Amino acid sequence: MQIHVVQKGQTLYRISQTYGVSVEEVAEANELTPSQTLVIGQALVIPIVGSYYWVQPGEGLYRIAQKLGIDLDALASANGLTLYQTLPSGFRLYIPPTPRKQAEVNAYIEPRGTDVSPVLIQAAREAAPHLTYLAPFSFRINRDGTLVNPPLNDLREIARQHGVTLMMVVTNLENDQFSAELGHVILTDEAVQNRLLDTIESTADKLGFKDIHFDIEHLLPSDREAYNKFLRKAVDRFHRKGYLVSTALAPKTSATQAGAWYEAHDYKAHGQIVDFVIIMTYEWGYSGGPPMAVSPIGPVRKVLEYARSEMPSSKIMMGQNLYGYDWTLPFVQGGAYAKAISPQAAIDLARKYNAQILYDYTAQAPHFNYWDDAGKEHTVWFEDARSIQAKFRLIEELGLRGISYWKLGLKFPQNWLLLEDNFKIVKRG
Repeated sequence: MQIHVVQKGQTLYRISQTYGVSVEEVAEANELTPSQTLVIGQALVIPIVGSYYWVQPGEGLYRIAQKLGIDLDALASANGLTLYQTLPSGFRLYIPPTPRKQAEVNAYIEPRGTDVSPVLIQAAREAAPHLTYLAPFSFRINRDGTLVNPPLNDLREIARQHGVTLMMVVTNLENDQFSAELGHVILTDEAVQNRLLDTIESTADKLGFKDIHFDIEHLLPSDREAYNKFLRKAVDRFHRKGYLVSTALAPKTSATQAGAWYEAHDYKAHGQIVDFVIIMTYEWGYSGGPPMAVSPIGPVRKVLEYARSEMPSSKIMMGQNLYGYDWTLPFVQGGAYAKAISPQAAIDLARKYNAQILYDYTAQAPHFNYWDDAGKEHTVWFEDARSIQAKFRLIEELGLRGISYWKLGLKFPQNWLLLEDNFKIVKRG
């Protein structure tokens, strides 16, 4: 699979000719219409086996092989070259595909109201072939230990058809906020706790969930060990049923990291107790904060490297956003919130306002500025083929279990193509 960044004056036809594929194939892969104007700086996925690399001044095969992380002999052989042959600048090398590693993939899906919308149902159908788990968000805990179930509609049948394991996301959400007080009740009142575990078991049995996923957040720091104890109790019970147990963890970089979101999440203990964890490595750039990449690769790497120091890599799933944000400038703390935007919608916005897309190689994220019809300036940070490919490389480098997406319903077709190009998706269903 090739990633091509659109340059000034390029068209789909010209790009398709460069790679020997049809205009229709390129358009379909990127969910474009052939007549749409391309945006300067837009990243396109080109559906070919392997990829191409154009030699830069002064580069030889050895340096290129090191840069791309591929075998030198394989690179020379694929191009009919000798190992130390001089290569002219601009020479096109064919990069053969590398064997895909196995990975588990989860996607959260968040229905609102009493039904799953047609948009979310369609998003689930499109994503299901690429998923190990599908996680309806969420089963909300009541203070008496019962649950409020989310609507499911066709989600269970979609999962069954595609061999996807249903993940039962259990949260301490009250009035759409994570509640430390509710968490304390769950973790310290044994009667409520037992009723909760009974309710989870009967609900999972009835609805066909095979992974029990605790997303218990914003806990009192003093409830840290109580949460660990609760997880041990839950694992002992649910493993006897043949269920997996997993947790969601806030993105920490040390065991002593302060803050309400972090202190009660004990990485080392979770790594010992549960089957796997999902680390929420996103929201550095968030709706109420200043404009920046949602998941800049440097901070993401630091969190994951700390996690690997506390638990096996094989238990870690990296969290990944399927969205970006559109901020109105100038940014004012406490002012207007940024608007969430899908990668596909971001491209449409750049096209509408004739904005050039730039790429921050430190954050590994695309961004652009534009002026709206009311004369207000905006800045947009989002995800594209380059940024998601950088995350896939990080997963492979660190030997992680896989990736977990928040959340379905935001168009990013390139992600799924590149996901399949990089990994063999594990199916447990």
